[in-house]
Amino acid sequence: MYKGTLIAVKNIEESKKFYHDILDMNVAGDFGANVQLDGGLFLQTLDTWSDFINSKEVYLKNNSGELYFEVSDIDEFNKKLQAANIEYVHEVMEHNWGQRVVRFYDPNHHIIEVAEDISMVVKRFFHSGMTVEQVADRMDVPVDYVKECLKCQF
Repeated sequence: MYKGTLIAVKNIEESKKFYHDILDMNVAGDFGANVQLDGGLFLQTLDTWSDFINSKEVYLKNNSGELYFEVSDIDEFNKKLQAANIEYVHEVMEHNWGQRVVRFYDPNHHIIEVAEDISMVVKRFFHSGMTVEQVADRMDVPVDYVKECLKCQF
């Protein structure tokens, strides 16, 4: 059964601070070379991870995957990023279905994506005057999905 994602890090203290300060993740268990953060993310020191995989080389900044997060207010989150020393993959952009997203690197060059909660996209479009059907068409999702996101609206 899936328990979470483990990423190798050069400096465990720097990584704990980054994930706490930027993504509001707290330490659930600290075992020195291995740290469990709430939400199922595990940090493992680079040297011990290399030992676990028979001294194979570990490649950071390979752009082959990302850790995905959602927030209800992407503009507020973006203000937090602008105040930090962040290396961006790209700044806030809008996907063709309307979801706004930002991608950046953690201190070890793992890609982090923070996107607007998809239900907030539905609500944003609906509150701009679009009908349920127009929102569904704009986002290329079923009408029932839009209604589910708006269930407290009806």
